[in-house]
Amino acid sequence: MAVAEEENVDVEVVLYMKSPPDRETLEHITSVLEDPVEDLVRKDSKFKELGLEPGDYVGNPEAVVELLLQRKALMQRPVLVKSNAAIIGRPKTRIADFLK
Repeated sequence: MAVAEEENVDVEVVLYMKSPPDRETLEHITSVLEDPVEDLVRKDSKFKELGLEPGDYVGNPEAVVELLLQRKALMQRPVLVKSNAAIIGRPKTRIADFLK
């Protein structure tokens, strides 16, 4: 948000835990994502606790979508989406260029 404000860009913030993206939205994001699709999945302690394998999601948008529909907390954030492009906003230095 701070980067968007600095760039004077209006953004819509989606609180993904309260309003998680549906299948269609996730499929769109994976289809226009500039990052590797597996990067949409957080590989944190919860991921490990669930016994998930990182390799199962490499280059596999269908598996990423299915996982994020079931486990919304595993979605990497922030995700920035413009009509035909999306990025994961980490590191935050990527955000300004994307918003221009």
